[in-house]
Amino acid sequence: MFKDLDPLLHSQVRLAVMSVLLSVTTAEFSYLLEATKTTKGNLSFQLNKLNKAEYIEIKKSVKGNYPLTTCNITQKGIDAYKIYINSISEYFKLSKHQDNNPQPTNYENE
Repeated sequence: MFKDLDPLLHSQVRLAVMSVLLSVTTAEFSYLLEATKTTKGNLSFQLNKLNKAEYIEIKKSVKGNYPLTTCNITQKGIDAYKIYINSISEYFKLSKHQDNNPQPTNYENE
């Protein structure tokens, strides 16, 4: 009845990163840090998980005298995100259907 949810995307920070990257294609680490409201260490950890799954690409370079990390979403990441959204939507559709058709409750034994 319910589709499995991708455990990699079923994390608040990773889902936020994917959502941001889907809307902007490429983002600097500092932008993702601000958007996700997490710590540098946690964001770095979550980005590495997404990178290992090939959902994003991480590019490291230098801007001026400072290191610059940019991330972009891959086609595999886009596909995984779409599947995740479709799968989780099924949960909400069932909930909405049940709200419109409440089941009778039997309180006779109480």
